[in-house]
Amino acid sequence: MKTEELQKWIGKTEERTDLLTSFPATALAATLNHEELDYPENKKLPPLWHWLYFLPIFRLSEAGYDGHAALGDFLPPVPLPRRMWAGSRIKFLAPLKLGNEYKKISTIKSVSAKSGRSGNLVFVTVTHEVSSEGSICINEEHDIVYREKATSSSASAKLLEAPKEFDFSNDINPDPVLLFRYSALTFNGHRIHYDHPFCTETEGYDGLVVHGPLLATLLLDGLASHKPNSIVQNFEFRAMAPVFDHMKFKVRGKQIDKSEYSLWIEREDGSIAMSAKAKVK
Repeated sequence: MKTEELQKWIGKTEERTDLLTSFPATALAATLNHEELDYPENKKLPPLWHWLYFLPIFRLSEAGYDGHAALGDFLPPVPLPRRMWAGSRIKFLAPLKLGNEYKKISTIKSVSAKSGRSGNLVFVTVTHEVSSEGSICINEEHDIVYREKATSSSASAKLLEAPKEFDFSNDINPDPVLLFRYSALTFNGHRIHYDHPFCTETEGYDGLVVHGPLLATLLLDGLASHKPNSIVQNFEFRAMAPVFDHMKFKVRGKQIDKSEYSLWIEREDGSIAMSAKAKVK
């Protein structure tokens, strides 16, 4: 399918309304090994935990071969087999509170194609607006990249070395249970997170893939532990290399100035898997 055909999806929207119940937040807190597991009504939802809500619900019979919803409805039918969350840019304008109802409007902003070191790529950017009674609480831009199946001749992306200096560092030892829990909490059927034969043999990865949004959540979780009274106003991240279930990694951050932090996920080899910036007050 030509790019011009895919670009016909630009401007397509979908809307969901959700009541923010306590269970998803409590379950994620337990998954992240938080001491505090009490999430009553009116408690503010930590930043990025809105990803536990407004989930797309589709019948099992409507799932694609990879466990995602089949393409061609809201998202364009990109004819490339591998899909990943490449990055996001998020503005937190007002806190979300448990027990309240919110509306999320998603819109296809752009569709573009290019060739990279690993072959053909298609980028789809989706905007998300979360609001309550007409007042916008979160503005988000979400980048999705589609790519060709990995082959033995595929060029590897050049990895960037992580900074040597940091203000905080948390060691994470991922495993299939962590990945399964996050998949379940986000109703994410993508098989690269739990189906090892599919992940390694069909899609060519080295192991089960740790979710990009989970890595981003761990970055802000680490920042919250380091600076517990901070309020995140803006956050952006970019996935740079995969992290697998057998790969220990570090969540690290360094203060750049009074209100800004540089954050990153550091792999065992010292390379950056995800880079991010957070503006706080």
